[in-house]
Order: sequence, then C-alpha cells, then structure tokens
Amino acid sequence: MLKDAKYLLALIPPISAFFAVYFGGFWSYSTVIITFGIVPILDFLLPKPTQNFDELEEPSRLSNQFFDWMLYLNLPLHFAILWIYFSTISSESLMTYEVIGMTLSVGIIISTVGINVAHELGHRKEKYEQLMSKILLVTALYMHFFIEHNQGHHKNVATPEDPATSRYGESIYAFWFRSTKDSYLDAWKLENERLRKKNTSILSLHNQMIWFQIIQILYLSTIGFLFGWKMVLFAITIAIIGFLLLESVNYIEHYGLMRKKLPSGRYENVMPTHSWNSNHEVGRILLYELTRHSDHHFKSTRKYQVLRHFDESPQLPYGYPNSILLALIPPLWFRLMNKKVEGIMAVS
Repeated sequence: MLKDAKYLLALIPPISAFFAVYFGGFWSYSTVIITFGIVPILDFLLPKPTQNFDELEEPSRLSNQFFDWMLYLNLPLHFAILWIYFSTISSESLMTYEVIGMTLSVGIIISTVGINVAHELGHRKEKYEQLMSKILLVTALYMHFFIEHNQGHHKNVATPEDPATSRYGESIYAFWFRSTKDSYLDAWKLENERLRKKNTSILSLHNQMIWFQIIQILYLSTIGFLFGWKMVLFAITIAIIGFLLLESVNYIEHYGLMRKKLPSGRYENVMPTHSWNSNHEVGRILLYELTRHSDHHFKSTRKYQVLRHFDESPQLPYGYPNSILLALIPPLWFRLMNKKVEGIMAVS
C-alpha cells in the first residue's frame, strides 16, 4: 500500500491551482510552473520504469478502493477550485498578470483533472462513474468527448477516419482546428446513428447531444448568475485552455501512426504499436497512468492502476509536458518525430 501512496502526488496540480487563486501574485502561475517547468525536468532526470504487475498482483490492485477514491476525490476538488477562481476574479482587484496566471493555472486543471479524470471514469461500466465523467466534462464544455472518444476514437484510432489521430506532417495548430471541429461533428453523427438503430427520432430528448448542449448552456448561465455575466467569458476561456491541452495530448499520443488497411477493406486490429507510449514516471503518476497509452488503446477497459508497458510500443523520447512544448514548435517536432514515425511504419 505504501508504494501506491505515490498516486497522492496527483493531488499536486489541483492543490497548486488553489495556491494560484488564493494567494495570487507570483503564486498565480503555480500550476503552469509545475506542469511545464518542474515536471519536464523531473521526467528528464528520473528513471523510466517499465515493470508490469504480475497476474497475482493485478486482482488485488483492481479490488483496492484507494485507486477509485483517488479519482472520485477530484470532483469536489475541481469544483471547489472553480468556485474560488470565479469568486476571486469577480470580486477582487487584481493585476492583469495575476488574472492571466490564475486563468492559465485553472485552465490546466480543467484538462489534467477535469478531462483526464473524466476520461478514466468514462471507460468504466458503472453508471455513477460515467455520470461523474460527464459532470467533469461540463466544465470543459466538451461533453461530446464522452461519446466520440468511447465510440469513435477507440474504434477508429490510427486511421484517417479518426479526428483525434494526428497525421504525419500535420502541425499541432492544424490538428487543434481539425480535431476539435470533426470530433464534435462526429459525436453528433454517432449519437444520431445510435438513435436510428432504436427507431428513435434524433430530435428527441433521448438524444444525448441535445442534452449536452442544454447542460453546458445551463452551466455557463449559472456562472453568470452567481458571479456576474463577465465571468462567462472566463468560464469559456478556461474551457478552451482545457480542451486545447487535451487535443495537444491527443496529438503527441498518436502522431503519424496508422493501421494497415486489409484486403477486406477493414483495418488491422488495434495493437500496442499504434499509440505512442511514455514511461516517464512523474507524468504517469500526475495523469493517472494516461501516458501508458499503448495498453489503454489495446484494452480500453483496463483500469489505470494495472496498465502495462510493452517493449514493442513506440516510446516518446520525452514526457508529455516536454513533448507538448516541442510540438508547439512544429519544425523541432517534425525533426524529432518524423524519422521515428518513418522507421516504425517501415517495419510494420
């Protein structure tokens, strides 16, 4: 149990966001500095362990409620941070640099806590966990992710049909636009197809996408009513920061990797070779093992505490924060990654 206590470190980002909003000043940038300053350094310096849990260890880890409660704890933390953020921005006289720092810090939390935890819970079978996932996604204005990611991305990953798979030679900026737009449209398409199969009208209250739009409008309206209508712009801003970070993660996780199309017209099965993996331990802990992404796509129902390393999985040379920073400078990213992609695709 003691070795599992390392996952308590995943609380550092939300705690740092609380410090950012509560103390202001230099502290406003706490989460930014930790995420894109301290974590990249630690990921670079520390070992990248590849050990997996054996068949005897896995059942006990899967039945250990500690791992579930670590996820559940993020809900009250997440909304407490948002409450303090909107209260502070709306009622206190702040310097511009403080507002920017607080907004960036909370925007990062929208991604690392809101969307990332929602992603893990969204793959669970229990309805209450799926509900938690949707609640967290409200704050990113990205509720359609629940449909598109589970029903679309995991089916079409590493194919041209998947909006969230970044293409070889595609810049992160082009990818942001394409993936954000097409993922949203794809979610409508998937939901409409689901309703047609049930002989249900797509213009009905059974359409989840209609509900998602209503809920998100109600969320923004509640922010405006409670904290002033100017705060709606701040709610939208932190949501944009959050989902662009999500799309940045999608970009580095799938850059350039494609499945072969078989003579039957179908694509080969998803394998651990079809996603970029990262064993950089600090990033693994803070993101609830999201960086062991190859196994997640190989078997999406595996809980984060038992995700595995595969020797054949392509490995990112740097952890997630460093990789995102590099991707923001396309010539550097292409120089680093294109040869790796070419090598992988040549042997596959």
